[in-house]
Parts: sequence; structure tokens; C-alpha cells
Amino acid sequence: MIIIDGHLDLSWNALQGNRNLLNSVYTIRTQENKTLGKGRAQGTVAFPEMRKGRIGLSFVTLFARSTGQLVPYVDYESTTQSYGVARGQLSYYFALETEGHVRIITNQTELNQQIAAWEEWESEVGSTHTPPLGFVITMEGADPILKPSQLEEWKINGLRILGLTHYGLGRYAGGTGTEAGLTDLGPPLLKEMERLGILLDLTHSSDRTFWESLEHYGGLILASHNNCRALVPHQRQFDDQQLQAIFQQDGVIGLAFDAWMLSPGWTIGESHNDSVTLNLVVDHIDYICQLAGNCRHAAIGTDLDGGYGREQSPSDLDTIADLQKLVGLLDKRGYKHDDIVGIMHGNWLRLLNQAWG
Repeated sequence: MIIIDGHLDLSWNALQGNRNLLNSVYTIRTQENKTLGKGRAQGTVAFPEMRKGRIGLSFVTLFARSTGQLVPYVDYESTTQSYGVARGQLSYYFALETEGHVRIITNQTELNQQIAAWEEWESEVGSTHTPPLGFVITMEGADPILKPSQLEEWKINGLRILGLTHYGLGRYAGGTGTEAGLTDLGPPLLKEMERLGILLDLTHSSDRTFWESLEHYGGLILASHNNCRALVPHQRQFDDQQLQAIFQQDGVIGLAFDAWMLSPGWTIGESHNDSVTLNLVVDHIDYICQLAGNCRHAAIGTDLDGGYGREQSPSDLDTIADLQKLVGLLDKRGYKHDDIVGIMHGNWLRLLNQAWG
């Protein structure tokens, strides 16, 4: 089954992490055997495994904070630096497209062509030449946008989805781990987003930012990689009221695969992932479907290799190709075929078609 993944930090891994994603996951792990750092030699995502797992379309990030935290390879002292890094990440995606490895998707025609190409390939028995991977460009944290009026430049260059913030206090809004809401720059940016048709990704919003954003933005919304606070109590997750607000605007939530977001009490750097399995992902999917009363709003947004690797992923997932296991797990829970299709790719497709139709 074709899969759409709502959140992958591919350019950040390739450039800031110096990973050649054209190589297989196993080659990259071998190359990193003597490399120090969290998640090294534990990666799960590379292009060969994405093709094997039928990840025909992904939302891929530009990610360069300017928050003053100065986390290596994540934060930069000035906005001009974060702008330059994000532009470099964007150039990486276009270089991949120039070489024929990927296709950057910016409109409904390109979207339909991408899905049709993968469906045609799936129907060709014995065909080994997969179509290019499809990428929708997103930005995780708006820090690289120098000022709200510059957003149109980013759209011209391919940006289609934008999250205002990440961890900490961003230039436009308070993120995970803060009580802050929108900064003075936030409302003008949201107004520009609505004018330009840029989708709002509410992931990483503080509770205050979440609700203030909805007051200032009337466009289409999503949460690209977010789980349920009722199952794993933490501010990073959304509570039932927030989930209902997304349902009411026909938004979509991509379920994330980070172990601590799946299992209550799981501690980064201390807990083992033996008890964390893909069934816990299905628990969060099921919770959203039960709360909504339908399967229109649950999707996949793995965040695999988002600063971690196999050690912090479900234990029964070796690479991103194992996302196909979710089809059988959902079937065992009693989900109908059409609903499984919606969760695996159809709900993201509906949202993009609404945005670009």
C-alpha cells in the first residue's frame, strides 16, 4: 500500500548530519559505527528503504532554529544564519530533483501525477524501476523567515506547509516546553499564511500558541507529527479539546513514532524500547478515530530519525520500510480496507487536494 509520511527531517539529516540518503540505511549505519552522537549507527530512513516501504510521498522539512538555545546543528545565533541554513536545505531538495531522485510537489496536478505514477508502478508486476519519491516542502519552526512579508518568497520557492515553532520560544511563537503564545510577529505571519494558502502545522505549539493561532488563522490546519495527551500525558501531545478543534476544521493528525511519545513514563536515555511496538502507534491512531467517530483525521507522521534512531523507535521497526506492518495491525484491530487506505495515505491526500484544488 502506498504510504504518505507527514514528517521527515531529510535535509537536516543529510546536511547537518552528513548522511548520504542515496545509500541504504545499512550502509549509513556501517559508516557511522565509530561516529559519536545520539542516534548514530542507528538510523532508520534512507531513500532505498523509503522506496521499499512504498513511501510515495513525504512532507519533508526545512529546520534551522534561531532561539538562543544554541543546540549544535539545530540552533543558530542569528536569523540570517538560520535563513541561510534553511535555504541550503531547500537547495538540497532541488538538487535531488535535478538528478531525478525525487519530485517536489507544489500543486494539485503534480500531486495527482505523483500518486498515479506510483499506482501504475504498483500494478506493473516485476517492475523494479520505482518512480521518484515525492516531496512536499514544510518548515518546522518559522525562525528562518526573516519577516512575515518574506513568506511569499518562500512559497515561490516551494514551501507549502509551515509550523510556527519548535521546542522553546521561537521568533514567532512559544513552542513545546513554554507557556508563551504568539509573539508580535506571529499574527502578521499567520495572516500572510492564510492569504497565500500556506497550511498551518500546529505541531510543537504550546497550548497558548495553539489556541491563539486558531484565532488569527482561518486556513487549513494539520498536526504533522503529534500524539494523544490522554494516552501519554505531556504538553508535547494534544489533549482532547485540541484534537476536537482539528477535527472541526477537517484537519489531519500524523501519528509520531518517537518512543517517549508512545509509552507513558518512557525516559530518553534511560528506558529501553523492548516494550514499545508499532501496536502503540495503532493505539494512538485508534484513540483519534474513536474520539472523532470516524477515520478521516488519523494519518502517519513518523518523525523517524528526528534526532534519534532505532534505540528510540518501536522495537519492531528496523527501517522505514516496516511502516507496511501497520496495514496488518490495523486490519487485526478490525479496521475496514477503505479506512486503512485513508490512514496510510488517503487523509493526507484529501487535505492537500482541499488546499490546492
